[in-house]
Amino acid sequence: MPRLARQKSYDSIFHVMVKSIAEAPLFKDDDDKVKFMDFVKKSQEQFEFKVYSYCLMDNHAHFIIDANGADISKIMHFINYKYAMYYNKRHERSGHLFYDRFKSLIVDSDRYLFALTAYVHFNATDIKGYETNPQGYRFSSLGIFLAEKRDEFNLIDDSFILSMFSLKEATARAMYRDFIFKVKSVVDAKRQEFKDEPTEYRSMRKVLVRDLSPEKIIEIIAERFNIDKLMLKIKRVKGTMEAKAILCFALRKFCDLKCGDICRILGSMGQANVSRLCSLGAQLIKEERYRGMVEEILEIGR
Repeated sequence: MPRLARQKSYDSIFHVMVKSIAEAPLFKDDDDKVKFMDFVKKSQEQFEFKVYSYCLMDNHAHFIIDANGADISKIMHFINYKYAMYYNKRHERSGHLFYDRFKSLIVDSDRYLFALTAYVHFNATDIKGYETNPQGYRFSSLGIFLAEKRDEFNLIDDSFILSMFSLKEATARAMYRDFIFKVKSVVDAKRQEFKDEPTEYRSMRKVLVRDLSPEKIIEIIAERFNIDKLMLKIKRVKGTMEAKAILCFALRKFCDLKCGDICRILGSMGQANVSRLCSLGAQLIKEERYRGMVEEILEIGR
């Protein structure tokens, strides 16, 4: 039976769930959960999406993700592929790990978003020892919202949802605490979970532009590094690795290209090499010498 086409939008918020096949837990221990979150963070660095809430259980995980102009399928493929490879190697197994690619539902209103964040966070009450203290669970974002723990994985944007309660942080956190423990709409969220009734939820969120011209980005990088743009397409040219890394990162970030697409544009790289360069580029643009390059590419590339 063919798969149904996944409903997508590039400026929507998604409720995403990943689940393991029946024969295997998705996470056997905390080390697995930490590794999974590491891959989520690496994917975030590549695709610049936002995470509004999350909760990891033993055989599944929930996320509220703002795609921020990226393709949700590419985001989740990156995470699931990397984690499945790690999991199979660590636990000496082979074959599929995930029950499906992933399930996603576009959030269609503020009301549903509020109910959904409560539902995601209250998953932790099913875990022994956290029935009345879900905010204490390490692999849930609830404690971050309530300012009871730090963002260990440097992943969460809690300001968007909290700002809907109050523009004053302390007041917003207090109101969210009151809401989360008294809300009755959690049941509504659970009933609506993954029905085939997707609609878009658009807000005043600023969405990252991802339709820049690859050729324009190549020109910008070549000029910035003072090299001929043809040098960016030739293997093993001395002194061009950092330029190629930032180029690959920018092509993936601003053109929404897959590694295979970048291979075809540059012509001399394999997908594994492009993937490594994208990761290197994500690290380089954080360094002082390349600070401002993202803004520069956006400004010139439009």
